[in-house]
Amino acid sequence: MSNSVFAQLDFWVMVAVSAVLPFAIYAALLATRSVSRVTVLILGFVMVAIAGFDVYFLRHIAAVAKETPSLADDALFVSEISFALYLFPLMFGGIGVNLISHILVSHLVGAEKRFAKEHPDDRQR
Repeated sequence: MSNSVFAQLDFWVMVAVSAVLPFAIYAALLATRSVSRVTVLILGFVMVAIAGFDVYFLRHIAAVAKETPSLADDALFVSEISFALYLFPLMFGGIGVNLISHILVSHLVGAEKRFAKEHPDDRQR
């Protein structure tokens, strides 16, 4: 066992997945001129999965930090400051849910319009 969580591979994998990947996905969506609904839906689910991955690894790293002799680990992952670390998964999960709901709502609006065209007599008042 190493003396610090910061020296372990788990920590750096979490940093790469939780910081670099969501920003890369969001930047790709902003930089693209056109994107399919399926792509947006998949990227939304990926963002939600990344948020779940982050929460799992934050809990795992907090448990490992309790066992290391380093006080810097405890100050960041075991204290009240660790609550702030959960804001990143919350934000990325929220963005993912927003992407998913955008696709679902736009699909439902289109389905309602198609229904109204196909069944003009069945409109509800």
